[in-house]
Amino acid sequence: MSLRRRGTAAAALALALAATLSLTACGSSDGGEGTAAEASAGAGDKKAVAQGGEDFSDAAKKTAAMGTDAKAGEWPRTVTHAMGKTEIKAQPKRVVVLDVGELDNVVSLGIKPVGLAPTEGSPELPSYLKKDAGSPKNVGTINNLNLEAIAALQPDLILGSQLRAADKYDELSQIAPTIFSLRPGFTWKENYLLNAAALDKTAQAKEKLAAYEDKAEALGKKLGTDKPTVSMVRYLPDGVIRLYANASFIGTILKDTGIPRPKNQDIEDLAAEISAENIDQADADYIFTGVYGDPKATDKSTAQNNPLWKNLGAVKAGHAYDVPDETWYLGLGVTSADEVLADLEKHLTN
Repeated sequence: MSLRRRGTAAAALALALAATLSLTACGSSDGGEGTAAEASAGAGDKKAVAQGGEDFSDAAKKTAAMGTDAKAGEWPRTVTHAMGKTEIKAQPKRVVVLDVGELDNVVSLGIKPVGLAPTEGSPELPSYLKKDAGSPKNVGTINNLNLEAIAALQPDLILGSQLRAADKYDELSQIAPTIFSLRPGFTWKENYLLNAAALDKTAQAKEKLAAYEDKAEALGKKLGTDKPTVSMVRYLPDGVIRLYANASFIGTILKDTGIPRPKNQDIEDLAAEISAENIDQADADYIFTGVYGDPKATDKSTAQNNPLWKNLGAVKAGHAYDVPDETWYLGLGVTSADEVLADLEKHLTN
């Protein structure tokens, strides 16, 4: 979707945001886009993964309203974000990021963060960002932040999200100006512009988003009018298998290209959950599979040894592919989105 210019939200916005996410301000246990409550729920056939009553379009609109009225190069600047308003006195030089989405965002804008909170199930520094990210220090994980390690880095800006770390916001704000988006995931474009506003990199961010959208549109045209359906399968620990839907990072990319989804994934939710015994519900013309953490801790082997999996049309046709979890499901930024588009083009046009 195209992105509108960011304005300064009314003062009441901060209160509305807090109320909206009061039920979902917990850390994600899967390192992706869902909450801990979602990831711990038992897998059931065609069960949608709930978001605590969150209105997806509303979250995107609220994030889009955040930002700053400051002109390029103007300091200090006040940024409206998910937790209220924060003044940043000067151009940040020592940035700590509390999730991989924020990492992708700042690195794409030419900034090497001094601190990073990685996910529990992925490398400390994603391989696709290693060349440009420098050597950020570990400050805990997205679900277990080390506040002492963050303070020791003497940051002048901290970037994260309300969904991940609302309960740590006051302490983080005492360390450095802290800017929170509402949540990671399907609001990745809006989050990118919010982060850019705090860094005085808005023009650069808009340019990169426009380039991404041009690539997505070009791929859609290349695939023609009779596009194949795509199923997104992700294996997580404790037997959780998710079919990612429209209100997810990968869901927005597929929508931007016009690639259709199976009916059970063409829903306004993060994902539907299935079991290994019902893996045939992942059926589509093409299947792309991600794994969070150690594959042995998931039901991937059980599901793919199931005769139902082996009889799927995509599997028989050689159209079932493993894809990097770190870009397709964990990246949550413009650089990873570009990587996903490249993978889609490779697999869908050869």
